[in-house]
Amino acid sequence: MKAHPHIVRRKTRQIMVGNVPVGGNAPISVQSMTNTETTDVEATLEQINRLVAAGVDIVRVSVPTMDAAEAFKKIRSRVAAPLVADIHFDYRIALQVLEYGVDCLRINPGNIGSEERIRAVIDSAKDKGIPLRIGVNAGSLGKALLRKYKEPSANAMVESALNQIEILDKLDFQNFKISLKASEIFMTLAAYRGLADQIEQPFHLGITEAGGLRSGTVKSAIGLGALLMEGIGDTIRVSLAADPVEEVKVGFDILRSLGLRHKGVNLVACPSCSRQNFDVISVVNELETRLEDITTPIDVAVIGCIVNGPGEAKVAEIGLTGASPNNLVYVDGIPDHKINNDSLVDELEEMVRQRVARKLDEEKDIIASG
Repeated sequence: MKAHPHIVRRKTRQIMVGNVPVGGNAPISVQSMTNTETTDVEATLEQINRLVAAGVDIVRVSVPTMDAAEAFKKIRSRVAAPLVADIHFDYRIALQVLEYGVDCLRINPGNIGSEERIRAVIDSAKDKGIPLRIGVNAGSLGKALLRKYKEPSANAMVESALNQIEILDKLDFQNFKISLKASEIFMTLAAYRGLADQIEQPFHLGITEAGGLRSGTVKSAIGLGALLMEGIGDTIRVSLAADPVEEVKVGFDILRSLGLRHKGVNLVACPSCSRQNFDVISVVNELETRLEDITTPIDVAVIGCIVNGPGEAKVAEIGLTGASPNNLVYVDGIPDHKINNDSLVDELEEMVRQRVARKLDEEKDIIASG
């Protein structure tokens, strides 16, 4: 599946979050954030490991206290994935996690304190080559901006961002990305669009406090999707009041639907109707559950009848079309064999895993040959 030819990425400078490039021509990365108590090291590690298994590119961890900073040190020593430390107000915590090996700091220079304290953090980040994420949130704009604009707005968010950036400019620090998040979609879109032509740094996209799994997924898909289709956005986080692993899944689904990332199983399925020759919904749900661990790109089509089945199956690597008395399986667009309803899920899973294994072997051969 290819990105739509009308998607032209906004040109940005590239920063490195650990070993993950953000901006420039790099793939759009998917982030999530732990929601455990950071001081509970084992619980936080368990959640990070599940996020990594789901394919996350970058993980953010809240570090609100010095005790949390000490816990972060232990977490850092046991995690290979890039870690972002989320810090507010206390510059000493920022300095501490910089010593412990953080890959990015999420701060707002304006709430760190005096210019001397800000400079101390920036100097350490410079020395260690660590980028920052400047996060503007409609729910936490400064009092002066709220007096000026009366209420949160896109213009207030952009001005807040420019105020933060001005502080970094004075300290000759350009190694940062920026986010402008609101829970209201139109405000978020206007803020990102308003800042897009004014700076060259990459954007971290998100609809903050989007909601629960279903409603938050819908809001995020609309908001992030609109910006991504305009070429705006270099890394994303889907904020859900749900298991963070769901944030990762939704994030990749959004990118995959636009052809911007090709990771895991792209499952095309019909909504089912009375023409179906097998229970499409149960088959698709079972397949999605069984194939969650696969990160290799592969297109699979599951269509319940012969109206749209052959057309969809012919453009998938593995396709299933409902038919009577037996269903028809396509491989690379060519009819391959028939299959009855009793063994649908088991056989499709096996075919997908065999195809993925072959792809991985081919990749190894290419790497080995040079």
